[in-house]
Amino acid sequence: MPPEGDEQRDRRSYPDQVRDREFAIDAGTSALALAATLLMLTFHGFGTPDPGVRDIDAVGILLALGSSLPLLARRYAPLTVYVLIGIATVAMVQLAYALDAPVGLVFAMYPLAMAYGADPSRRRRLAVMVTAAIFLPAMLASYAARGGDVQEIVPAMLSWTVVFAGVWIAGDRARLRRVHLAELEERAIRTDREAEQDRRLAAAEERTRIARELHDSAGHAINVILVQAGAARMLQDRDPERSRRAITTIEEVARTTITEIDRLVTALREDHGIEPPAPAEPAAFDDLLERHRANGLTIAADICGRRRPLPGGLAWAAYRILQEALTNAARHGPGRADVALAFRPDAIEITVTNPTVGRGDAPASGGHGIVGMRERASLLGGTLQAAGSGGTFRLHAWLPERQDAS
Repeated sequence: MPPEGDEQRDRRSYPDQVRDREFAIDAGTSALALAATLLMLTFHGFGTPDPGVRDIDAVGILLALGSSLPLLARRYAPLTVYVLIGIATVAMVQLAYALDAPVGLVFAMYPLAMAYGADPSRRRRLAVMVTAAIFLPAMLASYAARGGDVQEIVPAMLSWTVVFAGVWIAGDRARLRRVHLAELEERAIRTDREAEQDRRLAAAEERTRIARELHDSAGHAINVILVQAGAARMLQDRDPERSRRAITTIEEVARTTITEIDRLVTALREDHGIEPPAPAEPAAFDDLLERHRANGLTIAADICGRRRPLPGGLAWAAYRILQEALTNAARHGPGRADVALAFRPDAIEITVTNPTVGRGDAPASGGHGIVGMRERASLLGGTLQAAGSGGTFRLHAWLPERQDAS
């Protein structure tokens, strides 16, 4: 069991942890600048001590604090921090303290470049750059004002100018890297959001398709039950055996339909659609024909071509179209249908022809069953024609086999 302190630390948010880490870095930077400045003031600079400089005293300590402590706020007010440290640094030079290196100014330059390196206001960016550059000449002027030999410190000033320029460039590069990382993070968040939207859209489309499957399956089952129930009623006295078989068929169809409805409704309740098992094997079409034969429909079937497993979407569409066509033949005809099922190299072709009773020559272009079959064919890039002529109803579907049909 972890200690209570570890649990509290783990519960801290990531922004709080980042702020704590940044404060620790700024505190360390400020302490380093203060220590370096105090050492220079105490030992009269680096290298050989200069007897002409001023010894460290209370004023020197205060100026050293002024050139280092503001670094604690360098991330929040970089320009103000830089100006305050620059004033303290120039004051130390003016008062003849041994300040060989403006350490505080170097540390303050980095966040200044990060904050204003790409300021949208050109005038403000120029003002900041002038402000950043003015303190080195100011130190040179202060050194000259107190009687120092300017030629002695010109090389050091040029060196520190190069250092300041390098720090500015480094800060600006860090800013560019931070902007790039922020853009990548925003792009990743946007990609995740778009992916989630695509997933939800796909789930909604899948639910619609499953609902359509539920409608077709239930409609087919109810039609079969109606036909078999009518047959059982008419044959219950004349042919009890066939009546019992019709009732058995009703029971089997009802049980199968309940199972399928339960599965489809479960899929609709889930966050994502569940693909119903597609009758990809060719034997599924034989089973469908035999089931309708057992229900009393006389079927003359002609299956040609190389029989092969079909992609899921194509197999399911062909199966449903054939099922709906046979159901219509049983419902509206005298109980006979001719089925031609052709396995083409790049498509599957379905033709169902059956005589009609009381339909005349009117084309069968309406009805949810025909509309649903035509929609299935259209989604696959195929065609479906259904029309009645001369007392015969003919349905023809051509479904292409494509890679995206699965």
